[in-house]
Parts: sequence; C-alpha cells; structure tokens
Amino acid sequence: MSQDIPKPRGRPPSKIARRKALAAAYDILMADGFGRISIDAVAARSGVSKPTIYRNWANASEIAMAALMEGHPDLADRQHGSLHHELNRQIKDIVQAFATTRGRQIALALAAADPDSEMTRAFRNRIVLSGREAGRQLLEEAALRGEIQEPSDIEVMLDMIYAPIFYRLLVGHLPLDTGFAEALVAKAVAILNPGTTT
Repeated sequence: MSQDIPKPRGRPPSKIARRKALAAAYDILMADGFGRISIDAVAARSGVSKPTIYRNWANASEIAMAALMEGHPDLADRQHGSLHHELNRQIKDIVQAFATTRGRQIALALAAADPDSEMTRAFRNRIVLSGREAGRQLLEEAALRGEIQEPSDIEVMLDMIYAPIFYRLLVGHLPLDTGFAEALVAKAVAILNPGTTT
C-alpha cells in the first residue's frame, strides 16, 4: 500500500524569492529611477509576495539600496583570498555601484536628504553599516589566519577604511573611482600590516 509522504512544515527557503525580488527592484531602479520603486511594484514584477519582501526589507528605500548593489556577489558567495584581495573587491563593488547613473542620482538625493529620512536610514543600514560588517568579517578572518595583527580598536579601523568612500560620495570634491578604491585599500592594508608591500 502506498504511503503518503508528509509535506515539510514551516516556511520554504526564501533565498530564491529574495533574489527574484532584488532582481525586480534592480530592473525598476535602472529603468525608472529610485523614486519609482515600491513594494507593490517589486511584488508585481517579481511574483514574490509582499510579506516575503517585508521579511527581508523594511521599506522600498531599503530594497532600492540593496538593489543598487545587485550584480555584485555577496561576501558569502566568494572564495576567500588575501585580505588585500577581498577588501579590494568589496570596496570596488561599492565604488562601481555608485559610479552608475542611478548611483550618482542617489548620491545627489542623499546629499540633500534629511538625516532622519527613510532614504538616509536605508543608505546607512544597507550600504554603510552592511559594508562595515562585511569589512569586520574580513579583518577578523585575516587576523585568525595570522595575516595581520588584530586591530587594537577595530571600530576606528573600520571607520578609517569606509568613511573616505562616503565622504567622496556625498561631498563630491574628488572622483570616486577604482583608482581611489585601490589606493584606499593599499593604505589600509599597510596600516594593518606595516610589513606588507602592495
């Protein structure tokens, strides 16, 4: 006699749904701009339910910021190399995302935005703080490998690495380009390991 196979309980894995929602948000961002992204629009384009989208992002500004970085592999998806190599890739991802037309438009809007606006909070959470946390992981792993000495104050070190990116992004006094990204990483690695040559 055939036996029914019990269906798994709980929510299904959301990684695929998350990717579909991000891809839809990216398409809307590139085609129509930051102001046209809404949770309803992302749900309609992606086929992902609104509750699932809200489990990943608090609002449309958050998914827009995440979508800006779409196309750049997540840190977890990468093969880990040296600190210099991985930090260089991460910083370049941020720089290249904001070098796009939509990225520059977002930077201009951020420069004029209220510090407590939804857009500014999304930028802080999804770009600035997320970038710092990825950098923290890279530094901690490099210290465990013996590649660098563990920084005496990792918070200050992370600020030194990431603050120049957002300073150039928001002030616009000098170019935010890959040459700057490479120079920034070289200086950071030299500070973390004075014996390193880059």
